[in-house]
Parts: sequence; C-alpha cells; structure tokens
Amino acid sequence: MGSDKQNKSPVPTVLIVDDEPDILELLEMALLRMGLEVRRASNVSEALQQLEKSDIDLCLTDMRMPDGDGLEVVRYISIKNLDIPVAVITAHGNAENAVAALKAGAFDYLSKPVSLDQLRALVKSALKLPQTNGVVVTRERSLLGHSSAIQRVRELIDRVARSQAPIHISGESGSGKELAARLIVEKSARNDQPFVAVNCGAIPENLMESEFFGYRKGAFTGAEKDRDGFFQAANGGTLLLDEVADLPINMQVKLLRVIQEKKVRKVGATEEDPVDVRIISATHHNLAERVQQGNFRQDLYYRLNVISLQMPSLREMREDIGEMATQVLNKLNNGSEAVKFSADAMRELVNYDFPGNVRELENIIERALALRTGAEIFPADLQLVPAESFVGKTNFEISSKYPLTDYLDRIEREVILEALGQTGFNRTAAAKILGVTFRALRYRMERLTITDKDSTD
Repeated sequence: MGSDKQNKSPVPTVLIVDDEPDILELLEMALLRMGLEVRRASNVSEALQQLEKSDIDLCLTDMRMPDGDGLEVVRYISIKNLDIPVAVITAHGNAENAVAALKAGAFDYLSKPVSLDQLRALVKSALKLPQTNGVVVTRERSLLGHSSAIQRVRELIDRVARSQAPIHISGESGSGKELAARLIVEKSARNDQPFVAVNCGAIPENLMESEFFGYRKGAFTGAEKDRDGFFQAANGGTLLLDEVADLPINMQVKLLRVIQEKKVRKVGATEEDPVDVRIISATHHNLAERVQQGNFRQDLYYRLNVISLQMPSLREMREDIGEMATQVLNKLNNGSEAVKFSADAMRELVNYDFPGNVRELENIIERALALRTGAEIFPADLQLVPAESFVGKTNFEISSKYPLTDYLDRIEREVILEALGQTGFNRTAAAKILGVTFRALRYRMERLTITDKDSTD
C-alpha cells in the first residue's frame, strides 16, 4: 500500500459496501455530489480485497451481507491497523448492532433509511480525522504524572479520540474526568467544533427538557423567543454530560431517543431537527450499580458506556504526587520556582490520601501559597485533614444518617456554608473552592435554601 500512498489522489476516496444496488446507487450519488471518489463492493469479500489493494480514506459498510456482516470489515481494518475510519449502516431501530459496531472500532453508524444530511455530516467529520503519523502535538492541557495508571489513560484517550463512539468516563470526584474529555476532543476530528459541558446535577428537573433540547416561542410562560438547547449548541461537536447519574428517569428516556435517532424536538415544536453530536458522559457514581438499583435505565447505560475510561485516583498514582505537586506549585506561582516545598511538607503530601484527588491537590497548594510566610512551604501551610478525623465524624453521626436524603442535604449544606464562610460569602470564590461552577453553586444554594442571612448564623 506504500505505492498507493505516494500516488494518492488529492480527492478523498470512499469505499461503500452493500449488497443492494439501489442503496449503493444512492450513496454513490450523494458522495459524488460532495466531490469525492467512490469505489463499490457488494459483499464482504470484495470489500476486503478493495481495502487490501486500494488507498481508501473512508469505508461505509452495510451490516448484513450474503457472505458475512459489516463487523468483519470493521475488525479487518482494526486488525490490519489501517488508518481508515469505518461507519456501519444498520437496520432502523437496531441499537444492538450499532453498539456492537462501535465496540468493534467503528467510527460511527447510520440507520436505514439513510438520512443524506446525517451521511454528509458523518463523511465531513470522518475525513477530518488527524493522521496517526507519529507527530506529537504539545498542548497546554495535559494529564500529569508518569505512573502506569495514568499512562494507560493517555493511551486509551489516543485510541478513542479517533472514534465517534460514545465514551463514559468514570472516576472519583476531582480525578480529572472533564480534562480527559477535553483531551479526547482536542485529538479528535471535532477539535474545531463546539464543546459543550453540562453538569446534569445542576439543572432543576422542570427545566431539563428545555435546557437540553431548546424551545419554541410561546411553548410556555416566559418563552418569548425561540431558543436552542445544549444539543443544538453542540451540533457538529461534542456534548459532555457530567454527573450523568443525576438525570431523572423521565429525562433518561428522552435522552436515549435523541442518541438513537440523532434528532431533537424543541419544546413546543412539531418537527424534529437532525443533530450531529458526539456524547461523552462522566460521573463519580457506579452506573452499573445505579442500573441494578433501578435508578438508571439499562438501555441508556449500554448506549453511553460503549467505550469505558476509568480515571485513577491520586492514591493509585502516589509515585507521581511529588512531581505533580511541584508542577502545580510552579504553575500557580506564574512559572516561578522561587517557592519550594520543605522536605516535611512534601512527605506529608505524598502520604496523604487525597479524597478530592487532583482538584484537592490544587486547592491545597493554592491555599498553602497564600498562607506561607517565606520562600518555603511547611506542613502547617498545607492544613491537611488527618484521615482519622473523617472516621471519627462518621462514627459520631452514624445514628443521624437516616433518612439518607436528609442526611446528605445536611452534609452538603454544611460544606457549602463552610466554603462561603471562608470566602466572606463570595459565591464565585466559594464555587472555585468547592470545584463546581457558579451556576451549580447557585442552584444548590436555592435547593438548600441558603441565603446571605446564613452568613450571620
């Protein structure tokens, strides 16, 4: 294939694989109108021969054919390590085949009858994929550390970035789930398209549908003009559903339909609009357990969890803590290395368990910079909370943990009030300490009826 690469036409070539002549004709006409070269194959055997001989830039394959199925084409491209995105055409409503194709390494899928708008969007996105030519691009955002745990995450990010498959990122709070999502987008074909991050736990349930899907003028009181939702804002790009486990069941049903149909209906609208959005979801909860408990739909779980990415906790990267702490310190100190950790301070950091992970590490160091009195940070400046203090508090409060929702609300209220107290009730600063957006903090304060009057309590 080396000679093919050297003599490659500047016009991208698409291989279409289907045993139905009318489908081949429809696809070929649409692709030719886009200015692309087209090659045909009517079965799996012909497709593999074309892939072996020719320099193909994109492959579109039907799922069912006389001598096999489209997954064989997907696996062949993966096994041969060919730099060719492949999309599978599935029967309408066959979610199992779509998920199987994505898990096998397909770039994306299309449902029959094929929507020409969706076809064009898929082709444009696929042909923008960066080539895996060994060139490393240095970016400001990166995952710190050299431990085997974080190296595995980096390798998986590089692989999944080239797919359109939904990705579910799990991991403890503060472990860098959103950063991982942004790195996936940066390495993908959608890196110049919108990236919309949504905290599902920060949206009131009665506003969810209009926030996600938008609304038409007059759809409800206060809807004075048409408005796009998160899906429309992310069209052509990526939508991050952070804390997806917090979605109520009725919203899960609507989200599943949008993911399957790739269409959105605004509140108050009668027609649906096509959307081209890659979904990345994240949560610190165990979604599989939520499914077993009946709090999360199994069908939605399977659609979101096509590719799974587990972010390691900082405790699993203990050998990286020293280097990470130094890098964070220098970054917060505007690149200056004038301030250092004392040996005792560094020892305490390395031995600390970091329940809040990387986000907590950054907050601790930022606070230590403000508290230090010289060019060295000492243990007292870190103000680390001993692990036994958490244990003692749990034992003390064990009899007041029921009902669970009331208990969790009390804990959340205490933590928010503590952050507000540290910042003189500056909500922006408190949100930063808590690691949430200002909007999320405002919503939680409203839900827990926290007002400025509480500052005098």
